[in-house]
Amino acid sequence: MRKLFEQAQARHAGCPVSPQVARAVDTIAEGGTKQGRERKYGNEITTVDGIRFDSKREARYYEQLKLRKAAGEVSHWLRQVPMHLPCGTKYVLDFLVFFTEPGRAPDYVDVKGRETKEFRIKKRGVEHHYPVRIKLA
Repeated sequence: MRKLFEQAQARHAGCPVSPQVARAVDTIAEGGTKQGRERKYGNEITTVDGIRFDSKREARYYEQLKLRKAAGEVSHWLRQVPMHLPCGTKYVLDFLVFFTEPGRAPDYVDVKGRETKEFRIKKRGVEHHYPVRIKLA
């Protein structure tokens, strides 16, 4: 990326480059904004079984689901399930858990360290527009 930026800069030698553009190019060249920066809520990106999770807590919940599946309680689960709301808003559910017990409704699970205002608003919207109850883990 930096090489392309320098080539473009050489072609347009008379045009000045803003500091914001130069900083963005440096950030991308160093691996992007998510690498090595302080996370907003203190979560730490974790990888388990080659799957990237946004937090250690979410990775632990995944490991618990694997144990529950081995015990025969859980049939399967889906990760990062989008739920679309009016006005173009999208809520992404961490886990949708299906059980082996016949007739048992699936669990809609969101793994949170703390409830934010934005989460409460979106959760309320999802529960209003869909016949589901979101469980916090």
